[in-house]
Amino acid sequence: MTKLTLTRESILDGSLRASSKALLGPGVVFMTDEERTRQITEMLANTPRPDRVWVFGFGSLIWNPAFHFVERRTALVRGFHRQFCLLARAGRGSPQSPGLMLALERGGSCHGVAYRIAPEQVHAELDVVWRREMLTGAYRAVWVTVRTPDGPEHAIAFAANQAHERYVRGLDTDETARLLATGSGPLGTCCDYLFDTVTHLTQLGIRDRRMEALVERVRVHLESATPPALSD
Repeated sequence: MTKLTLTRESILDGSLRASSKALLGPGVVFMTDEERTRQITEMLANTPRPDRVWVFGFGSLIWNPAFHFVERRTALVRGFHRQFCLLARAGRGSPQSPGLMLALERGGSCHGVAYRIAPEQVHAELDVVWRREMLTGAYRAVWVTVRTPDGPEHAIAFAANQAHERYVRGLDTDETARLLATGSGPLGTCCDYLFDTVTHLTQLGIRDRRMEALVERVRVHLESATPPALSD
């Protein structure tokens, strides 16, 4: 399996898309350029402040945004929480070693990071975000109110598309931990995705006890899968 680093360049040059297609096969349906442009245009038509467009990150966008921004703040969204509810058979998973990725689900609240895009770069930078997050339509883009230390802002966030075939509901903690411990693909492992997210939340002074508890459960799975060292 060819390894891939998720960067702005690998998103724009088609490497991310090609890697996903190689794993998922010719039957996978990707968002077209026309659909992507239309969705972005429709999203921007529904904001009261087109001169202040923010993007809310709750997972890898926290520590690897890969798009250009001019301001970054910690942020709280009410009415959504982060949840491992999207199967990963590409990226950090494969058909042989599927994993799980985060999405926003209704209910509760979610701490993360909000990024403001310069007004003159909004279309170009949202194109990067869409190519990354909306490749197969497993997310749906929504406007949310983010509460930041400097006041509320409107931001684009990515909630789970519950009609998508990747969406899974009702996984118990142990099955979630197992998939995170074993999921692996060209972008790396799902356990590192979890660990990096929790590490960067902690660095920002954000506690997510459900995620922290998952870290412990995943470590148990990893340790049980590690063969014992040979004695002399």
